[in-house]
Amino acid sequence: MSSDPWGRVDETGTVYVRTADGEQVVGSWQAGTPEEALAYFERKYEGLVVEIGLLERRVRTTDLSAKDAMTAIDHLRRQVDEHHAVGDLAALGKRLDTLVTEVEARREERKVAKAKQSEEARQAKEALVAEAEELAASDQWRVAGERLRALVDTWKGLPRLDRKSDDELWHRFSHARSAFSKRRKAHFASLDAQREEARKAKEKLVAEAEALSASTDWGPPPRATGS
Repeated sequence: MSSDPWGRVDETGTVYVRTADGEQVVGSWQAGTPEEALAYFERKYEGLVVEIGLLERRVRTTDLSAKDAMTAIDHLRRQVDEHHAVGDLAALGKRLDTLVTEVEARREERKVAKAKQSEEARQAKEALVAEAEELAASDQWRVAGERLRALVDTWKGLPRLDRKSDDELWHRFSHARSAFSKRRKAHFASLDAQREEARKAKEKLVAEAEALSASTDWGPPPRATGS
């Protein structure tokens, strides 16, 4: 029989790991010496140590999603709970517990940050809508038109809100742009109509002048005056 602080191998080749709940069977070893059996399962423990260390680094130094982190933690937790390694499994469990706490904290931080971003986006879009509705009544056709186009670009760069809120704000924004476009179109159509009426009036005057220029009807001669 062979043993170390965290496990032992009995005379039948059964390998045990020591835990707070007592000894747990790790596996059976018949291919070599008890020392080789312990060494094999100790290496499996070291492998878990390495995997947990890598996951800790990913959680703390990358933008690994909470969902992916929890999936990886659960995978490692099963390996620790199945007792297929010899070593301080309780310490590994505590490290995984700490990781869960960190992941949950990060999840909450991201939730708060997302809510803040959403509220900022809502305020920004409401401001764009208010400005667009104000511009819809403007007679500064070129300046207002250019500004409305710029507002569209700004809108496209903002995050989406929940579907209902985003659709409602976009409807108001789009309606304001349409109202401005209709007013501008009507304004320039009116100008075109006025120019056309002026052109016709001038053509009529020209035609009358040309007709008069060929006339021999000089009218009555001027009266003679004398003392």
